[in-house]
Amino acid sequence: MKNISLILVFIICIFSSCGIKTQKTENTQSVDSLKLTYAKGFAIKFFKNYKEVIVYSPWVKGSEYARYYLVKDINTVTPTDGTKVKIPLQKIASTSVTHFEFISLLGKINTISGVCSPKLIYNQAIRNRIYKGLISDLGDAFNINVEKTLQLKPEAVMMSGYNQNDPYAQRVIQAQIPVLFNNEWMETSLLARAEWIKFVGALYDKDKAADSIFSLIEKRYNDIKSKATGIKTKPTIMVGSNFRGTWYMSGGRSFMGKLFADAGANYYFSNDTSSGSLPLNVESVLKDFSQTDIWLNCSFNSINDLVNADAKHALFNPVKTGRVYNFNKRMLPSTANDFWESSVARPDILLSDVIAILHPDILPHYQLVYAQKLLSSY
Repeated sequence: MKNISLILVFIICIFSSCGIKTQKTENTQSVDSLKLTYAKGFAIKFFKNYKEVIVYSPWVKGSEYARYYLVKDINTVTPTDGTKVKIPLQKIASTSVTHFEFISLLGKINTISGVCSPKLIYNQAIRNRIYKGLISDLGDAFNINVEKTLQLKPEAVMMSGYNQNDPYAQRVIQAQIPVLFNNEWMETSLLARAEWIKFVGALYDKDKAADSIFSLIEKRYNDIKSKATGIKTKPTIMVGSNFRGTWYMSGGRSFMGKLFADAGANYYFSNDTSSGSLPLNVESVLKDFSQTDIWLNCSFNSINDLVNADAKHALFNPVKTGRVYNFNKRMLPSTANDFWESSVARPDILLSDVIAILHPDILPHYQLVYAQKLLSSY
């Protein structure tokens, strides 16, 4: 992990001065389009004087959710059917922790001036800037302090588009502050989510750096995936946790479902066509998963807590054998969890964790990053 971090820093340094020159005249003939291998939620076209970025709707397939024209000179003439954004961004607010690793990999943490729910942030550089008063607390992501956001005067606010008509976003837009919708959450594979670094890279005029960083992560992911391809023995797994009588398990076409397939797991719902979570009752989970080998993504931190929460948990084989894992290894006392933060941009590390758990012989000297085995006290 240390080596890949050094390589990423090297790439950032090489391309830190790369950009696309703009002029003050309109040109409606695109020069090139961004090549996207996995992501379906956005598209970028390069014109002589600006970049056109389209974010597609998470709810209506093929329809647009937002359109941006990225310019280096705010006087550059662009079409009027989108929001003009001056780049590279120098001061932004961000409402989701899932944005931070993209910004960090591009070396632009110092541009963040406002965040939501600081206690849920794991990134130490951001936490330090919050402590020094360089980053403002804008409240909860679903109840943001609009007035404070406007007083901050960011050049843009990066948000996740969870609602078709977000009243907060509308108020910010009315104040002439661009809202940039980073909808990586809608993608159905880990690499597709990670490819949104190209969206963020465009906003910082670091297109080439973003492309190179992603290519390196993609290569590492596929190299690790190939180690589990064709493996004959696939451990059976169960995932998720029982929350108030409902057990949410990953659909077979969700990004977590595809992660389990890439890691060489035998997952009961691997042929399911759902891209979201499947709500199940405890009885059906017991029926189909009581004899599985490994329990992944459990929300508890110890076997004792797990059984105390519901005595039925003791009936599952992984609890009896002590093969229960959560993704809480990088969790702070504040409950900030790096699994939710940086793994979005680093699927190669997450895949390595899962393969090391399922097939320890494949990665015999690997140290888990996000995952950890629950302490066995049962």
